[in-house]
Amino acid sequence: MATLAFHDFPAPRTEQASSPSDRPAALRLIAFASMAVPIAGAGLPLALFVPQLYATHFGIPLATIGFIFLLGRLWDVASDPIVGVLSDRTRSRFGRRRPWIAAGGLLFGLGSVLLFFPPPALVGPLYLGLVLFVFYFGWTMIEVPFSAWAGEIDRDYDGRTRVVTYQLTLRSIGLLLTLVLPTLLDQIRPGDGALKLQVVGGFILATLAPALIASVLAFREHPLPPVAPDRVGAWKTVRIVFSDRLLLRVLGSDVAVTAGQSIRAGLIIFFAVNYMQLPAWASGLYLLQFVFGVLAGPIWLRIGYRLGKRRTAISGELAQAAINLGLILVFPGMLWLMIALTIAQGLTQGSGNLMLRAMIGDVADAHRLETGHDRTGLFYSVFSLSAKLGPALGIGLALPLVAWFGFDPKGTGTPGSLEALKYVFALGPALAHVLAAALIWRFPLDQAAHAEIVRALDGATPFPTAPRTT
Repeated sequence: MATLAFHDFPAPRTEQASSPSDRPAALRLIAFASMAVPIAGAGLPLALFVPQLYATHFGIPLATIGFIFLLGRLWDVASDPIVGVLSDRTRSRFGRRRPWIAAGGLLFGLGSVLLFFPPPALVGPLYLGLVLFVFYFGWTMIEVPFSAWAGEIDRDYDGRTRVVTYQLTLRSIGLLLTLVLPTLLDQIRPGDGALKLQVVGGFILATLAPALIASVLAFREHPLPPVAPDRVGAWKTVRIVFSDRLLLRVLGSDVAVTAGQSIRAGLIIFFAVNYMQLPAWASGLYLLQFVFGVLAGPIWLRIGYRLGKRRTAISGELAQAAINLGLILVFPGMLWLMIALTIAQGLTQGSGNLMLRAMIGDVADAHRLETGHDRTGLFYSVFSLSAKLGPALGIGLALPLVAWFGFDPKGTGTPGSLEALKYVFALGPALAHVLAAALIWRFPLDQAAHAEIVRALDGATPFPTAPRTT
């Protein structure tokens, strides 16, 4: 299924598209994007299996584990812009993104070995904290330059969307596999958390080595413009980010998108078990969504070629809002309708994430034209921060809200609390997706504007004024 999906990724057919000989070949894009598989595969077990194993098998108190993970996530958030800025400034014979990805891959691999195959004699709070420090930093050293490089491989408006589609589709496949593997293992060795962690860790390590080699060798980096690297302090970097209105609109939209997705992910188990009274389908529905989510990338890429990024992102967000509103029509036992809405959700999954991620590269081009500085790595690192803020907001708002309405997963909630759960599960994501669409409703950086920017950057025409409207 995944292989067929890749063959369906057509090259862009637009007036501004680069010539066929200039377009990155599909096999090269698959090789480059393969790094997304181990990266995506690490996220789910980190949240689901690592805390449980370190608490039950190694006796670390849950409160201590929670505090360690909080510190680790704060370090992760702080290191994103640091790596983004440093990768922008890097000058080497190997390029500026490739050295960071290679070094990050080694660090990420070391962190994965220590995290998923811990030596029992050494495990304790200090061990877990140090390992998470290494693991998160290696992750960031890969993720931020990897995203920035994807925005630089093909500067064509639609070509950039094509590159990012390969990235996000491989990411979906990696996430899907890490959902399937533990599910299958539960059928053979139910309750064996240590084995489950080792299997997932083995998957990450087995895919990391070939993916790392394929990614760093897939393309040569484009020659850098003959300007000195931009060197600014932390405070000016913050001012640069908050003064770029186009960037802020894309970031705000992405925060809303990921918040809506997180509300759904955080409540879907409660909805299936407590409201639908279908506990056997709790994990199956989530898995079903991701199975169809693998097909979403090629579908939305084609739509993006026809409508452009802004209108495609808006269409995808409004479609997701409508699907979530459809959950209001679901009542206990209506499995058929829930399955249909889950499949529809999977097919629209990531539409906004895909287009917004591709739009960041366009915004970086506009910023470079206006300021003379290439800050692509910084912009993608900030985009990475928005992808982390959205889930925090989604879960941080949804769970306290359903608890305030009296919902108790143990079944002792107040009258009406299950209806409240349903409406939060339906309306929360719907409102978030509508907000995401509204934030980019009149986004001015379309295909024609971007083509002018690229021509100006290449010196073919006098520099136009980049669109910087509110």
